[in-house]
Amino acid sequence: MRMGIAKDVLQHPEDLIPLAKLMVASKKIKMQLPAEPHWGFAYSMLQNVSRSFALVIQQLGPELRNAVCVFYLVLRALDTVEDDTSIPVDIKVPILLGFHEHIYDRDWHFSCGTNAYKVLMDKFHFVAVAFLELSKSYQEAIEDITMRMGAGMAKFICKEVETVADYNEYCHYVAGLVGLGLSKLFHASRLERLAPDSLSNSMGLFLQKTNIIRDYLEDINEIPKSRMFWPRHIWSKYANKLEDLKHEENSAKAVQCLNDMVTDALAHVEDCLEYLSELKDPAIFRFCAIPQIMAIGTLALCYNNAEVFRGVVKMRRGLTARVIDQTKSMADVYGAFYEFTALLQSKVDDKDPNASYTRYRLYIIKKLCVSSCFIQKSGLWVVDNGLMFRSVLMMILVLVLALFFAAKLMK
Repeated sequence: MRMGIAKDVLQHPEDLIPLAKLMVASKKIKMQLPAEPHWGFAYSMLQNVSRSFALVIQQLGPELRNAVCVFYLVLRALDTVEDDTSIPVDIKVPILLGFHEHIYDRDWHFSCGTNAYKVLMDKFHFVAVAFLELSKSYQEAIEDITMRMGAGMAKFICKEVETVADYNEYCHYVAGLVGLGLSKLFHASRLERLAPDSLSNSMGLFLQKTNIIRDYLEDINEIPKSRMFWPRHIWSKYANKLEDLKHEENSAKAVQCLNDMVTDALAHVEDCLEYLSELKDPAIFRFCAIPQIMAIGTLALCYNNAEVFRGVVKMRRGLTARVIDQTKSMADVYGAFYEFTALLQSKVDDKDPNASYTRYRLYIIKKLCVSSCFIQKSGLWVVDNGLMFRSVLMMILVLVLALFFAAKLMK
């Protein structure tokens, strides 16, 4: 992994300083775990199940950060139950429906999942103890969303995602409600006004649809049973079975289906930008904006890319570090969305059956970014690779600095 990062830095020297900052921040988080066993478990578990979220959550103040941490772990645990295809339906459904009650039980736990998720479930009582220390307004928001999400997940245990309406409904239950819940927590903190449900929902749907697109291969290869979230209404235009898309001989049709899915996700961008533009608290803004930029960047990489059906397609670590380092204002958001949209636009093939509609969606996004009058080009993709970056002296400097920071972190 370190060799891969070193190679990326050689190709993108502009990533070096943000990467160094990210590495220092990650080490700092690991060294500053709370002393209380339940909070120590919560924050260490957060790092194990999502390093990126563990970093982004640091943008928030202590009280709201604790509430969001618990909210995230509760929903991760709920998601672990839903994801475990080895749990019989007659056992899984009651757990999903009653999960909002278990968060009040200091002794409850249920063994399922794998790796870090199994640890989370085996020691869920720590999460419950942390939950019970939150203020009542936070507890009520978390309980409400957990109850609604569990019911939605239970509904789709025995229901296929057939239509785009089904797809939107499923994504609402597993992610749109997260957006609604976060808006409730922000409002409970008295730092933000309560956002409209439609905008909060789109914030979650955009992230979830990006994950569903990116994770096609992982989901379709799930053992003992495939997990299929791409709606039949879309994939049936390109294949007889959803799993057929992973076979190399079907690459052309698979990519067309992928592009259709990406175009569908882009419909949520306008709402996301409106939601972000209404945020007042700088910390909450960064917490919300960074994942959205990561999502549009991931979609730009996935679009027209057959590698989605061969392995994992994701933003390089250095670019992720730059997004975290550079996202400070709405101008930065508009700039990043404009640049990633332009990258995606450059990949649209005239022969793609959805080319016209994809270009229309991209036009709307770019127009919105430009008309905001706040656009700030971030240089996330368009970098001046002149003689300075190509010179031997620059390469030597990069290597020396990289080795220096690596040595410091290893001590």
